[in-house]
Amino acid sequence: MLPTRRWTTPGKRAIRSRAEAGIVCCRRCTLPQDNAWTRAPPTVLLMKQHPQFQRVVVTVPPRSKDRAPFWKTKTLEQLSDAEWESLCDGCGRCCLNKIEDTDTGEIYLTRVACKLLDIQSCRCSDYLNRQKKVPDCIRIDVEQVRTLSWLPNTCGYRLIEEGKDLPWWHPLVSGDPETVHKAGVSVRTLAKSERNVKPENIRRYMMDGYPKPLPRSKAKS
Repeated sequence: MLPTRRWTTPGKRAIRSRAEAGIVCCRRCTLPQDNAWTRAPPTVLLMKQHPQFQRVVVTVPPRSKDRAPFWKTKTLEQLSDAEWESLCDGCGRCCLNKIEDTDTGEIYLTRVACKLLDIQSCRCSDYLNRQKKVPDCIRIDVEQVRTLSWLPNTCGYRLIEEGKDLPWWHPLVSGDPETVHKAGVSVRTLAKSERNVKPENIRRYMMDGYPKPLPRSKAKS
């Protein structure tokens, strides 16, 4: 169930909850002043631009009991743009820097995050312009999902590609963007911004792998 908060827009009535607003994102967002909502068929609401973090944010409205969610019935190629965006669980793991051994091609994970990552929200602080500001930022598409060895095994795109269901903590399942943090999947308590790390020191932050998600019974309340 979505957390209840009041969201207001200038000159308009208060919106009682995220469910009514159609928002699934960080807690600091507010509704845009203009009419920025569009309907992307068949069942996904798409907000053109996130007012706080300039990130495209999507959510799936309540679905009928007799209709399976899109991630159970569609392949990655069949997803609409809105559905594709909604599959991102907001963990921030893709935004951690990796080190590649030029001799062997082996990839090493680090805790050092991209300079654009807002570590508290685990969202890009300039999502729409990220590839301009960080030229080596990788845009995840179907081909990348199938070829990137370092893509987390918890990643929604990877799970769908492997024919698996989304876990309980995924915002599309839980209806709450905070569950990815409560389950210990996000990098909120793990990452350190590259703004505060000298390039020659990045090896100090190498790690063997990503933490395993907590079961629902042990997740932080």
